[in-house]
Amino acid sequence: MVDTNSFKNGMHIELDAKVWRIVEFQHVKPGKGGAFVRTKLKGLDSGAVVDRTFRAGEKFPRVHTETKNVQYLYDDGSDVHFMDSDTYEQFAVPHSELEDELPFMQPNSVVQVLAVDGRPSSVQLPASVELAVVETEPGVKGDTVSNVTKPATLETGAVVQVPLFVNVGDRLKVDPHERRYISRA
Repeated sequence: MVDTNSFKNGMHIELDAKVWRIVEFQHVKPGKGGAFVRTKLKGLDSGAVVDRTFRAGEKFPRVHTETKNVQYLYDDGSDVHFMDSDTYEQFAVPHSELEDELPFMQPNSVVQVLAVDGRPSSVQLPASVELAVVETEPGVKGDTVSNVTKPATLETGAVVQVPLFVNVGDRLKVDPHERRYISRA
């Protein structure tokens, strides 16, 4: 059993006899009344995203999950194809389930797939990924001091805000979870 105080993004819980993945959650302690937890849940069967509110301390059955190291092969538009690094078995995950993670994945890169009851459900990206800038406005000398940013398109198609001194061809460290620039690589 897992209670609302132990919620983490990406965790799976069982609710109404279905398996749900926690996309976001927020603990709220109002001035009056008891604390509660606002969550955004994604159904593994339907793919539907719903907002639910729970009382603090409410308990749910936890769903057994396992992680596997897999190699990202390619995206054919409807499915994203992976290969298990241990068994060399190939499998596909629907494109719609990985729309947030896909812009930060390069072909042939190794990522972790979260499997629920043996069925792949989501991808866990590393804390940072290194990608090259393919399109951005040119930097101007003296732009290193200010805290102003500009959009930059990375080699995978992701767009992140970067400091003005970043140029085309630079390799950057990017946080894929918050979609933000960390540093030059």
